[in-house]
Amino acid sequence: MYSIVLIGFVGGLITGISPCILPVLPVVFFAGAHEPHGETPTSSTETASAGSRRPRFSHKSRPYRVIGGLVVSFATVTLVGSSLLSLLHLPQDAFRWAGLIVLTTIGVGLIVPAVERLLEKPFSRLPTRSVGTGKSGFNLGLALGVLYVPCAGPVLAAIVVAGATGDIGFDTVALTLSFAVGAALPLLVFALAGRRVAERVAGFRRHQRGIRITAGVVMIGLAIGLVFNVPAALQRAIPDYASALQDSVGGTDDLTARLDIGGIVTDENRELSNCTDGAEQLQSCGTAPRLSGISEWFNTPDEAPLALSELRGKVVLLDFWAYSCINCQRSIPHVVDWYEKYRAAGLEVIGVHTPEYAFEKVPANVKKAAERLRITYPVALDPAFSTWTTYRNSYWPAHYLIDASGTVRHIEFGEGGYATSERLIRELLMQADPTATLPPPSERSDTTPTESTTPETYLGVGKMVNYRGPTPYVAGRSEFRRPDTQPADTFCLDGPWDLDYQGATARGDSSIGLDYHAKNVYIVVGGTGSITVRRDGADPTVIPISGPPTLHKIVGSAENQRGRVDVTPTPGLQVFSFTYG
Repeated sequence: MYSIVLIGFVGGLITGISPCILPVLPVVFFAGAHEPHGETPTSSTETASAGSRRPRFSHKSRPYRVIGGLVVSFATVTLVGSSLLSLLHLPQDAFRWAGLIVLTTIGVGLIVPAVERLLEKPFSRLPTRSVGTGKSGFNLGLALGVLYVPCAGPVLAAIVVAGATGDIGFDTVALTLSFAVGAALPLLVFALAGRRVAERVAGFRRHQRGIRITAGVVMIGLAIGLVFNVPAALQRAIPDYASALQDSVGGTDDLTARLDIGGIVTDENRELSNCTDGAEQLQSCGTAPRLSGISEWFNTPDEAPLALSELRGKVVLLDFWAYSCINCQRSIPHVVDWYEKYRAAGLEVIGVHTPEYAFEKVPANVKKAAERLRITYPVALDPAFSTWTTYRNSYWPAHYLIDASGTVRHIEFGEGGYATSERLIRELLMQADPTATLPPPSERSDTTPTESTTPETYLGVGKMVNYRGPTPYVAGRSEFRRPDTQPADTFCLDGPWDLDYQGATARGDSSIGLDYHAKNVYIVVGGTGSITVRRDGADPTVIPISGPPTLHKIVGSAENQRGRVDVTPTPGLQVFSFTYG
């Protein structure tokens, strides 16, 4: 626990002194300097009076309340925002736009007192008007916290995964809050500096009205700048002086490796710990947990749901998969073979489709992919990671083998182990019905890569781990340029791109440079258009793209080798990842 808090706090502190805070600094400074309307002490007598000590306290505590609002907003949006957006089917940047609207409204309130009074009116019945715009600045902090979320970097990525899997536990909350506090401390210093200036410089006290208007204009200007992604240009103009410090305390991989965001242990799934990944012999790992949170079913009579309790007497294989996952695509042919061979002997397969990307939550996309992969067994859509979490899973693909009594007997994470899995399926089928006649075992070859390859390359902000380039990799539109030299196993961007937490969208003369080590390279891309692929200076190949995002092979070799490939998508195409095999 202490290490998690320390990682979060240090990561937040580094973020708080990085160029990421530059766009909000003017607002924070003015928030500290601004005395709420009607609360400026005009004489020493008034300052000493009992009636004015409360306004003086309100003014002095304002910076703390602004930063307090930022911490609350940042932590709340980071922890539950992603899950809530998914549940409500809202765009990924909905909270960001809400923050921009609030920030603009507060700016108008600072300029026009009547608007400020209107904003404060809903809180007028509270004992202290501690959340009103002018009285505390707490609402301003809430707006800034929403806009500050993308600065969280690798810690945000880990927290978003925890939220997506439904595993927001005490450790995750502690990580988020410690990161928020660390990031807020440098901003608090600037807010307090603004307050000190307001207290000591007579000009500030004489020109409160002008300061209010200036602060309002700055806030509205910040909102407009964020709409057009001006802060990204500002960040590009200033070196990332915190990167070396971040690397010294642990980069993305180190932070992710240290965060324990595994499955939630309950009475229902506790005994799954008795299973060993890829064991050679059958084990006893408790009654199989129920299938929960399934939104739709395919390949069942009338698309009706299945319950594991209805399948007693059959051997059941649960296959967790996602259709754009190359590892799943190599594994599924084995599962299809087993279903076709052993269905008559009592084997049932359920493919639990748990999406890695937002487009994999669309039922029509999943159904089309299942048809393309020749999947005829039942498919359960698990968009909220509910069944995934119930089974404490962390992998695509993952196989859970359940015997005729409903007990989990074998677990296999990732690719491979097909011969062992099939042997154990046959053993369970014979235990369930000793008179069964089984066909010969499958002779399908195992195509699982055995040599090391480039790690999977994600283009989504927060999931990106191997980008190299001089342009900061932040959400929004940016003009990228290639680095002078590109390290092995990395990618770079060139030209205009829109980045979000899913992937990167080409907006003009855009291209990707990828240095890889693999036999095969695949790209996950969606939209309508084409990609032009240039491999190691060879003649370009044009691949048409249409329909929902899916996997396309862009490099095929007889053996593992190191190489470089340049991919140029037509404008509007969205690239999500590169995978290797």
